[in-house]
Amino acid sequence: MYADGTGRLCTETRALASSDRKSEVSEKLVGETEAKLRGYILENYLFTDDQSQLDSGDSLLQKGILDSRGIMEVILFLEEEFGVAVEDDEMILENLDSVDNLVKFINAKQGSSSATVT
Repeated sequence: MYADGTGRLCTETRALASSDRKSEVSEKLVGETEAKLRGYILENYLFTDDQSQLDSGDSLLQKGILDSRGIMEVILFLEEEFGVAVEDDEMILENLDSVDNLVKFINAKQGSSSATVT
């Protein structure tokens, strides 16, 4: 028996189930995006696969992990790996200075191809 007592799944229950699935898919995509970014930065800039060497909130510039050339290389990685075009006005710390910021930036760009994240 379903929530409405009729043997049919009621509309609210279906909506909640659909919302839960979308949330799970979204969380999985965020996790995959973060894993790819962390792997790229660890391998190419910290020369390790030790996840403990990079906190997702660490400032990549302040910690000396990336310099201006490194930021440009990360931008190229974003374009190639995630299909995200980074406009000149989007090249700001709030978008590019940590794994967390990069994940948010990528998700915002992929969520709306016409959105500008500034």
